[in-house]
Amino acid sequence: MNFFKTLCKVILLLLPLDSLAQTYYIPQGSKSEIFLDKLEIKTRRQGLNSSYQKPLNARLMVQEVAASDSLLNLNNQQYTKLTEIDKKNLHEFLQEYQAYGLSNSSVINKKNNYNLIEVNKSNLYLAINPAIQYRHGFESINPKQQFLVSAGINSRAIIGKKIGVQLFLTSNQERNPYYVRQFTNKYRAIPGFSNYTLKDSTTVNYIDFRGSMNFTLAKLIDVQFGYDRNFIGNGMRSLMLSDFSGNSLFLKLNTRLWKFNFENLYMQLTPQYGIINESNKKKYLRINTLSINATKWLNVGIFDAVVFGREKQFELNYIQPFTFLRAMEQQSGSPDNALVGLNFKANIKQRYQVYGQLVLDEFKLSEIKANNGWWANKYGYQLGLKYIDAFNIKNMDVQLESNRSRPFMYTHYDSVSNYSNNNIALAHPLGAGFQEYILVVRYQPIQKLFLEGKLIYYYQGQDIAGRNFGNNILIDYRNRYKDPITGIEKNYGYEIGSGNKATCTFISANASYELRNNLFLDASIAVRNYKLVIGAAENTTMYSFGFRWNINKRTFEF
Repeated sequence: MNFFKTLCKVILLLLPLDSLAQTYYIPQGSKSEIFLDKLEIKTRRQGLNSSYQKPLNARLMVQEVAASDSLLNLNNQQYTKLTEIDKKNLHEFLQEYQAYGLSNSSVINKKNNYNLIEVNKSNLYLAINPAIQYRHGFESINPKQQFLVSAGINSRAIIGKKIGVQLFLTSNQERNPYYVRQFTNKYRAIPGFSNYTLKDSTTVNYIDFRGSMNFTLAKLIDVQFGYDRNFIGNGMRSLMLSDFSGNSLFLKLNTRLWKFNFENLYMQLTPQYGIINESNKKKYLRINTLSINATKWLNVGIFDAVVFGREKQFELNYIQPFTFLRAMEQQSGSPDNALVGLNFKANIKQRYQVYGQLVLDEFKLSEIKANNGWWANKYGYQLGLKYIDAFNIKNMDVQLESNRSRPFMYTHYDSVSNYSNNNIALAHPLGAGFQEYILVVRYQPIQKLFLEGKLIYYYQGQDIAGRNFGNNILIDYRNRYKDPITGIEKNYGYEIGSGNKATCTFISANASYELRNNLFLDASIAVRNYKLVIGAAENTTMYSFGFRWNINKRTFEF
């Protein structure tokens, strides 16, 4: 943590304070994020093109749609193509985030009734809201009823029109579905968190704390320092960085210059609990992403990450901002774990978005051509399609996505350097060695009703009798099957599904009705069928209902 404090002080000293401006980040998974994603496809506005870096910058998003030539101009051709519900969603978004917009906007200047407590003075904007959630559920495979109870606050502030601060804090108690409890027993973690306590054999307690400080330097560089989650990509999943592993301490710098967007993300992670032998080491992750708006409809970005452990401090060499320099260092024999990749998205005809990712951990072209299943061909890719107002049905959107990851992807011989946080994968929830297909349908028939259906199918090779087939990224990749005669590790024959092949079909339907801004009534049903070639099948049906206020829905979709 001393590294992050020192770096923040250096930034403040090097740049003039009078250039500072406030900003704020839109919660991931919120209705605003989903709407802005749809708005980007419909309008193809380049200012919205950085949406693969999440959470989204509220100030940039508001200013993009509220500028003088923006969608608020009723004669704007882009505005006329929006549905009536789109227009209402746009105005609700601008009103909710009015403190981060332009002073000359009639929408922004309207009185905001969304916040329970609001202070709006010349040098202080403060919004405080309750964060409350209750959900009750039933599961066919287990007689114990499921529940989730959360209570806390969700607040944000602008201090002196220069510093933005946000805070989310809840106390939580939950009894999760049976397969999630199995996940907890295996990895000593619950999705999204590691610091939890057991009330009994089925119930967990935990605190969800997220907070950050944000400011802008020279109108080009946004700085965020905090403890929260980050996400890279445009899909439901990410093979680069997802929010599945939970909160972590981080420092993020985002620089915008012409058509380029450059982001540096430095994170302090939590090493493997109960597995790591080098307890004196701290775990860090550094990610650089550089993207360019090649055209009004095409955004292409490159990704460079390194995860490593050090005993006393952050590796100062990794502060350098040059993407792919770390990848070149790896070729010279560095012991740290590096990944590189490509991210792209194309918005087509204001109805479609094609997106994808390619991530390389380690590979040899000759071994790929040989197609012999060499263990160290570690790579993954994603390909997806979003279809807005699908089949000419207004306000219905369809998303198709495929994710594939080779066995041993994200693994390392050093437990501090594998691609994990809180005993959980930093990228895809399944870890490695899987093929996944996803279908998502969202429909908003009226202003306050949100309907969503999901179909997820995947297959993955599981370990057999202690033999490592590369699905668990926490295991040392040198711990592969050894020939009983020669004692040499098996290097070939590793394919997706190798080992004890598991197949899973997950189907869910959710309905949410918004009573008032960010206060939802929820009802859902989900069916999960999980089968192993060797072992018993686990088929379950789950029902749940409840309400939530200023909290996103908690889901376990794997």
